Amino acid sequence: MRIVFVINRKLLYSQELSTAYQHPINMPYRRLPNTDAARIRAMKTALDKGKELPPYKVAYSAKTIVRLQKFLPLFEHNIQLQRQSVASQNKKSKDYSEAARKARLYLTHFVRVMNMAIYRGDLPAETRAYYGLPTNESNVPSLNTENELISWGRRIIEGEEFRIRKGGSPITNPTIAVVKVRFENFLEEHEYHKTLAKKSMDYAERTGDMRKEADDLILDIWNEVEKSYGSLPEDARKKECEDYGLVYFYRKNELEKTNA
Repeated sequence: MRIVFVINRKLLYSQELSTAYQHPINMPYRRLPNTDAARIRAMKTALDKGKELPPYKVAYSAKTIVRLQKFLPLFEHNIQLQRQSVASQNKKSKDYSEAARKARLYLTHFVRVMNMAIYRGDLPAETRAYYGLPTNESNVPSLNTENELISWGRRIIEGEEFRIRKGGSPITNPTIAVVKVRFENFLEEHEYHKTLAKKSMDYAERTGDMRKEADDLILDIWNEVEKSYGSLPEDARKKECEDYGLVYFYRKNELEKTNA
């Protein structure tokens, strides 16, 4: 049976949705863990206590300990996978940034060399049309975002290859072949970066779902433990419950009274 405290009509609230609730007047607050490390610590403490005692002395049910033994390793494993995925993403982000920088640099240089050839009269202004650029402007297109870099990279490479097939003289220093190598290297890093990001997001979502289950499980354990020791005096009850991992916080006035 779950306990529901009624403070007023607006504050009717079940324990399942609360991370801390108020005990009777002489008891401190009981606060559920709010970090993954604290959740794991709370479950491990309860599980260790359950293992060291005979079944008939454990303060929570056999059904609950089975849930705990099944869930805790899965929760720990998922968090470990999430951390590893984030670490891999952070480690590879430097390679990805460098590949993007090089691709951006070579594409920019290619367009500038082409514009200089037009300025010298070696190429007609209509050459820019092969790359999707305005024929009357010599500006380098914006390559700041990933989408811009991918879009313009493909236009410029395909445009130069088509121009050469039509009999045009290849632009050199850099050639489109060198630009293409840098661009394709960036595309590979981009796809790998997206894969790592999706994996990290999937683990994060899975961890978020499991946190709710962890909170429900911890709450059930703590409720059962407190109920088992409900007949003991306050100090003895609090000590027994804390051995199972329950965490209590005194209000300021209670702490002053306790110290006095």
